[in-house]
Amino acid sequence: MTEQPSHTGRITISVDAMGGDSGPATVVAGIANSANKNPDIAFVLHGPEQLLRKLVAKRRVLQGRVVFRDCSDVVTMEDKPSQVVRNGKQTSMWSTLESVRQGEAHGAVSCGNTGALMALSMMRLRKLPGVNRPAIAILWPSRNPQGFNVMLDVGADVRADAKDLLQYALMGASYARNGMALERPRIGLLNVGTEEHKGRAELKEAHGMIADFSEQANFEFVGFVEGSDIPGDKADVIVTDGFTGNVAIKTGEGTASLIGDLLRQAFKYSPLSRLASVLAITSLNRLKKRIDPRRVNGGVFLGLNGTVVKSHGGADATGVSAAVKLAFTLAQSGFAEKLAARVASTAELAQDAVHTPSKAGE
Repeated sequence: MTEQPSHTGRITISVDAMGGDSGPATVVAGIANSANKNPDIAFVLHGPEQLLRKLVAKRRVLQGRVVFRDCSDVVTMEDKPSQVVRNGKQTSMWSTLESVRQGEAHGAVSCGNTGALMALSMMRLRKLPGVNRPAIAILWPSRNPQGFNVMLDVGADVRADAKDLLQYALMGASYARNGMALERPRIGLLNVGTEEHKGRAELKEAHGMIADFSEQANFEFVGFVEGSDIPGDKADVIVTDGFTGNVAIKTGEGTASLIGDLLRQAFKYSPLSRLASVLAITSLNRLKKRIDPRRVNGGVFLGLNGTVVKSHGGADATGVSAAVKLAFTLAQSGFAEKLAARVASTAELAQDAVHTPSKAGE
């Protein structure tokens, strides 16, 4: 008999225990961190039940807050999405998404193969009516008061036409509104310059379409933005295609790692610099926490009938906990339902806009 969740009054998150590089022990440690901080969260945990029960039993805070789904197979990082779609029914990733589809969980978290997770998510949860291409949205440290900007797409699909970019803007605005409490988020469209005559044809077309929808969708469109604005305070949401977005985040991660290494080398240079590092330890720890990618771990799949958060494959317990917190926050706000309503209300008008010349360049 299948064990059923009975977490009355709690938000239930479905978690793939087998997707991460560090194994299920790290995932269980991460959900234990979340449970310790949040009494209103519960879990459906997917993977080899016998192993998972042993790991969960060591965490007293998880007692009575975890339901298990026994899964014999695992999606590896080397598996092709097409193979997983055809043969992945017994995997923990498939089961994780099935819990959301069946309504026993409010959102899903997985550290597994991104391509496979997106392919399975589209197959099991389906795209929202009117959405052509789902997008992956991430939080990027910024100079804005909220501390982060939303950026999408960062890798769900390398292509994006004008209509796709408009939908990304609508979804990004909804994410910023519900996930970051920004009542009227500012949207920027990433380009090679801020002048309206620059960029590819689809960018110019998208510029006009997004501008036309700003009032109806309750956001402020700031126009084209450049790469230097991604961590800046000109916009709250940066819209781009998946190819450009993925290159940007990988470049940012590499640069942040380089700066950290250079700082460590600089403070080891001489006895005086080592003394300076001791005197500045509080400020350095504050800086480390501020730019720590683990604390903003989690890319949200937007445009699906359900909330799915992709955690970094190499996430530690802190990173897993951050991804779970993001899924909880979005579920608590009713984000999936609000996004579905927003996309449905604009899909028909957006379709008309594709065939209507924009006035933005006149």
